[in-house]
Amino acid sequence: MTEAKPVVLTDLDKKLINLLQDGFPLTARPFETVAQQISAAGFEASEAEVIARIQALLDEGTLSRFGPMYQAERMGGGLTLAAMKIDEKDYDRVNEQVNAFSEVAHNYRREHELNMWFVLATETPEGIQDCIREMEEITGYHVFNMPKQEEFYVGLRFEV
Repeated sequence: MTEAKPVVLTDLDKKLINLLQDGFPLTARPFETVAQQISAAGFEASEAEVIARIQALLDEGTLSRFGPMYQAERMGGGLTLAAMKIDEKDYDRVNEQVNAFSEVAHNYRREHELNMWFVLATETPEGIQDCIREMEEITGYHVFNMPKQEEFYVGLRFEV
């Protein structure tokens, strides 16, 4: 594993990240609305600068994702937490194969017997089993399916 480089955030970056953690405006020009909110807080930023800064934070790897969070089940889809026990010699290969599935999100390595954990989101509930079956065929490893039993809302926010 490579050691992560420390992230250096400007005051504008911090304000932008903190603001966006509280939601994204549903307006005709949401980035312009964000720029106005940032300006009201004492930071000068245009719509174009907000868009460019978010893209730069994504490109640098400071942000891993910027986008909406969907409740797949409410939209008629399937969602599950999955894990795999991968031999260390195969980890990189399997990681690449798993990440190639468009249904995979939030793939993380863990120091545990089940060392690869990820979320699967599919268009239909039946799609979960189809995806797992295909993943097992391609990787040669068993996928442990751990569907949600109960949903809890945790308001997670990281002030930067």
